[in-house]
Amino acid sequence: MPPEPCCTPGRAPAALALTPAPRSAPAADPAVADPAVRRAARDLVDIAGGRFLMGTEDPDGFAADGEGPVREVVVGAFRIAPTTVTNAQFASFVKATGHVTEAESFGFSFVFAGFLAPALAAASPAVAGTPWWRAVDGADWRRPEGPGSSFAARQNHPVVHVSWHDALAYCAWSGTRLPGEAEWEYAARGGLEGRRYPWGDELRPGGRPMCNIWNGDFPAHNTREDGYAGTAPARSFRPNGYGLYNTVGNVWEWSADRFAEHGPERTMRGGSHMCHDSYCNRYRVAARTRNTPDSSAGNIGFRVAADVPARSAP
Repeated sequence: MPPEPCCTPGRAPAALALTPAPRSAPAADPAVADPAVRRAARDLVDIAGGRFLMGTEDPDGFAADGEGPVREVVVGAFRIAPTTVTNAQFASFVKATGHVTEAESFGFSFVFAGFLAPALAAASPAVAGTPWWRAVDGADWRRPEGPGSSFAARQNHPVVHVSWHDALAYCAWSGTRLPGEAEWEYAARGGLEGRRYPWGDELRPGGRPMCNIWNGDFPAHNTREDGYAGTAPARSFRPNGYGLYNTVGNVWEWSADRFAEHGPERTMRGGSHMCHDSYCNRYRVAARTRNTPDSSAGNIGFRVAADVPARSAP
């Protein structure tokens, strides 16, 4: 059995002394997707597909997470978004459908304690084993750091505090889907097979930050060497060889697949702005973690994909 995930807390009852009961949320209607979102779906990057070596046996990796063994995998042609879904895009979805996220239904979501005012941090229950995570009443995609916060200045940042179920609802509305895990890794590598990162094997080539991760002493001090304490805009840093941005770092991305064949948890890929080599080191293209499909946190988002449209008969 893999170790308990440290990268994102889940809604397992044992994690908290009290778990609020969820409220029902309306289903999304794909027929009401606005033109801007339909256009975004058409702007997905075409990935030809092919054979690649998936996974890693890197000694710095986590064998218990199922990163290895390295194996040859065949991926068919598909399409994938160049960025994660942004706050602006998700706001369009919510405006059109009235969707209520699971964070809103439960009444709380998980926020890094360092982003909270001292009084709010003290009043919010800490997660067992990872006390830097706090269950904050009223935290959701609109209020990423809880009451009094807003996403207004982060329109082009990845939407966060979205569960796997929320991501599926957005996909149904926008005419897309979540990428499979093999599709995600194939696209994230950008054509560089067997490399640790989307740009190569060196984390900071020439001393230049290439992604948004934790720099400094986790969890006490972030030097912001990469320019960001929390999320970065979805198009930050240099894209990979396929034109995809932030396939490592920034936010964890939900995939369509289960983490284990018969388990309920879903796989997330890519790492986040909270990853640090002292405890996580999952900002590598082969790294993976998991969470329950109703979980949400301030470092979880998603990227959409789609099938290649069938050509019309002559």
